[in-house]
Amino acid sequence: MSQENAVLERYSEGANERQEALCCPVDYQTSLLKILPEEIIEKDYGCGDPSRYVREGDVVLDLGSGSGKICYMAAQLIGDSGKIIGVDMNDDMLSLARKYQAEMAEKIGSDSVQFVKGKIQDLALDVAAMEAWLKANPITNADELSALESWKLRQTHETPLIADNSVDLVISNCVLNLVGDAEKQQLVDEIFRVVKPGGRIAISDIISDEFIPDHLKDDDDLWSGCISGAFQEQEMLQMFQQAGFIAVSYDKWADAVWQVVESIEFRSATLTAIKREQVECIDKGHAVIYRGPYSFTVDDEGHEFPRGERMAVCERTFNVLCNEPYKDDFIGIIPAVEPEPKAWCAPTGTKRPAAESKGGLHSISASDTACC
Repeated sequence: MSQENAVLERYSEGANERQEALCCPVDYQTSLLKILPEEIIEKDYGCGDPSRYVREGDVVLDLGSGSGKICYMAAQLIGDSGKIIGVDMNDDMLSLARKYQAEMAEKIGSDSVQFVKGKIQDLALDVAAMEAWLKANPITNADELSALESWKLRQTHETPLIADNSVDLVISNCVLNLVGDAEKQQLVDEIFRVVKPGGRIAISDIISDEFIPDHLKDDDDLWSGCISGAFQEQEMLQMFQQAGFIAVSYDKWADAVWQVVESIEFRSATLTAIKREQVECIDKGHAVIYRGPYSFTVDDEGHEFPRGERMAVCERTFNVLCNEPYKDDFIGIIPAVEPEPKAWCAPTGTKRPAAESKGGLHSISASDTACC
């Protein structure tokens, strides 16, 4: 049996009857669970709570949405202007999530949740539309197979399931590990494609302290059980950074090990990151001071920040460092009188003389002007 079929079969069973082996202890926000049907809660399988990262007005994409629990939790946080999209490949899980869609819309007061069929490693392909096409155009020879490939190419380019730069926040709960190793980089690249510039990700998943040997990866039970397909802890960080994300970090890290297999430790963690704004670097006189406690730090673009020094930064870097997740580490300085904007050309390590920022606004974050 292929890894993909093993996963589909395991989670179809989980949609019909609770699978305790797929569960990892999680402290969810109980206030968001109160209005959820018990069946949705019971047949959800996760290892974290990415709903904690949802903001009002967000367009949220949940990868591997399963029973819909995280989607319905997130829907209570987005307000009237937000939207939740759950993507799953399992028909039984999609049916379970959609079963309560009308009921949940009435309880929440907004029909903001949508469930679509798709592969999380190919978010452009509309699988439901492809299945409809195949029903009308059965494949019996190589020419008809070629026609399918042509249809897929048109569909993914003209009407992608999830469009480029369309999502404020991508979340996932113990699902990325179920994607085959050969497609994991494509999966991460797809996440990067759909996130808006300035958008965020919060991925709760299982990670391992060592790389997993092939004989464990070949075990269907271990793979479908969220174990042998896990990212190695450093590998996961590197893969998201290489895709283009910045501020890649483990925001949550389970104190306790979840499983140990052949001395390899598996635990849950939540990775967060942001997609940098695609704007030109313009010098408008901004500066930042790294607060410490380390003697210096370096960001993902190679900028160096010695502790306590007023460092010159472009407007784009200023906006990144003075907002989450960096804002508690830096003091931002906005000049009292903005100089004539110019293209940024200063080398890394350039300081901003105090004379250029006298009378400026000092803040812990770009929006915080309160005195200590």
